This record gives sequence, C-alpha cells and structure tokens, in this order.
Amino acid sequence: MKIRAALLEEFGKPMAIRELDLAPPKPGEVLVKIHACGVCHTDLYTWSGVDPSGYAPTVLGHEGAGVVEEVGEGVTSLRPGDHVITLFSPECGACDHCSSGKTNICTAIREQQGQGFLPDGTPRLSIDGEPVRHFMGTSTFAEYTVMPEIALAKVDSTAPLDKICTLACGATTGLAAAIHRASVEPGSSVAVFGCGLVGLGAVAGSQIAGAETIIAVDNSPERLAIAESYGATHLFPGGSDAVERILEMTGGNGVDYTFEATGITAVMQQAVEAARFGWGVCTVLGVAGKGETLDIVPRLLITGRTVQGGSFGGAKGRTHVPQFVDMYMDGKLDLDGFVSHHLSLDEVMKGFDLMEAQDGIRSVITF
Repeated sequence: MKIRAALLEEFGKPMAIRELDLAPPKPGEVLVKIHACGVCHTDLYTWSGVDPSGYAPTVLGHEGAGVVEEVGEGVTSLRPGDHVITLFSPECGACDHCSSGKTNICTAIREQQGQGFLPDGTPRLSIDGEPVRHFMGTSTFAEYTVMPEIALAKVDSTAPLDKICTLACGATTGLAAAIHRASVEPGSSVAVFGCGLVGLGAVAGSQIAGAETIIAVDNSPERLAIAESYGATHLFPGGSDAVERILEMTGGNGVDYTFEATGITAVMQQAVEAARFGWGVCTVLGVAGKGETLDIVPRLLITGRTVQGGSFGGAKGRTHVPQFVDMYMDGKLDLDGFVSHHLSLDEVMKGFDLMEAQDGIRSVITF
C-alpha cells in the first residue's frame, strides 16, 4: 500500500514528506493506522546524526497510538479495530529476559530491531523499490506502520489517542521509573532533575507513589510551574548549586530517590551526589551524547548510594502501559497537561524546533 511518511534521508537535513510503499504484515505482525504520534527527543537525537546507532534512510517516530487495520498469520492477542500504543520496548513474555522477572528489556527481536528490521530481518518499508529501515521497530512518523504483535499494547478504545500516545515513550519512562524501577515509597523524599516529559512523568509517578517531598530542578520557570501542578513540593532552578541546596534542605543527607531526565552528564553527576547518604537511589533516564562518560566519586557508592538506569523506566510495555491508560481514564493521572502543541505530519520539523526552544512539553502529530 502507498503511505505518506516523514523520510530521514540524510542526518541533520530537513525530513521530506514522501510517498512510500508499505508491505502487508507477515506472520506475527500487525498493520496499524497511526492516529497520533509524539515528537520525542530521541527522534531529534537520531535525526541530528549524533546517535552512534543511527541509520538512514529511515522513517523516524516511536511515540505512536493508533488502530489495528490488519493482522498477520498467528497473531492472537490483537484484531482489527483494537486501539494500540506502539512499543519501542517489546514484551514477548517468553525470552530469558522476560521470564527472569529481573528486567523489562526483552531480547526476542532486539538484534533485528536495532538494525532497523522486523523480526525476519527485512523491512516492510520501501521507496522506488529501495528498502527503508524501521526506526526503533516503530516508524510512526507515518500514516501506517507494520509492527510485531509483541511490540503493541492493547488499550482502552475510549481513551483519546492524541493524549495516550505520550505513554509510548516519555510519560511512561518517567512514571514507571518512579513506580516500578525505583519503587518510590510513601513518605519518602525525591529530587527530579529536568522537567521535560520524562521528568514530569517522574514527578507525577512519585506523587502517585506517595512521596512526601518532591523537589523539581529545572532552568525553566514555566516547566517548574508545570512540575508543581503535578505534585512537586519544592522548585529549584538548575545550576551548580542545586546539590548544595538539596543537601542543605535535607540536613546534609540528600534525598531518598533522585531521577535524572536531561541527558547531560554534569546533571547526572548532580543526581548521584544528591542521593541520600546510606541508601539513596539515583535513576538515570537521560541519553548522553556519543562518547560522553559519567564521573562518580567511588566514596559516594561505598557509603550506600545506588546508581541505576531505566530503559523505558523499567516498564513492561504490554503489561504496564495499559495500566497507565486506565489510570488516566480513571482520573488518577493527568496526560492532558503534557500535550502542548498539535501538529500535522507536514509540520514534523516544527516539532523539533519547538523542542529545541523548550516551547511546551510535547508536540503531538495528529493524522
């Protein structure tokens, strides 16, 4: 079938809206009509060319939500008409990682996905007979996409797709990091460094988990104000004295949980230093630039702090994402406040411009 999609042909150059060919789903695959897609920093990161694992030509986009149009042979959990959220982090439930109970990082299709292919090692996208690889196994800057069944979360069909698409990456990463990866406890203290969508998700998740003190750290007064609306109890401007202010506020001990959501290694270091002496847990969520490293004074670890990462916030996509949708529909989680701009597919590059200008929280392309 013919589809319109934003094609990345050359890193750092404006994406063109082109007509591509999309082959039908093979066994275990699903054709999805995309209704909404968030413009995420990871898309910008790959578009810019600094992503060491990036490739072109490809169709970017991974924060998608849509409706199943067709299923391939052997697909049992989905059928046409189902509403779904796309998952760059699949959940097969059967590989060694899924069955271990120790991680959310599924390995069933990881190798092929990392190369831009579907599970059989080939793409479904092409242009003028030349193959076009899939980005993060999703490629949702497009009217339609074909994805593996295990990389789609079936959700409440009454939920607005332009809001719940944020759960395909940013919002879930922050929410799950607080609720599942770090397991924030009631009455605890938290500091969140960076109040974009991921950081705001961590603020919201910490509030849902019952944290008593939630410190939001960001250079933007507008974003700090939004963080306050999501449960932040203290608002600190970013800067070299952020750790000092947190330590002063906590009697020199630091906070129980810290979350880093900027991708800046100097801020990651601050998040480690602000974690509580004895048992503080720092969860790094931001993606640093190619070749960058994080310096940690060993004594910070010896004295009881834990530093961990959180791909997709530790969320198991097909399990946890529908739960977050249900929380939203029950009024326990506000996703509406995350969406600041609605764009058309033709305005995809404007989404990058808004992100770089820190204008709003999330731009969403609607089809």
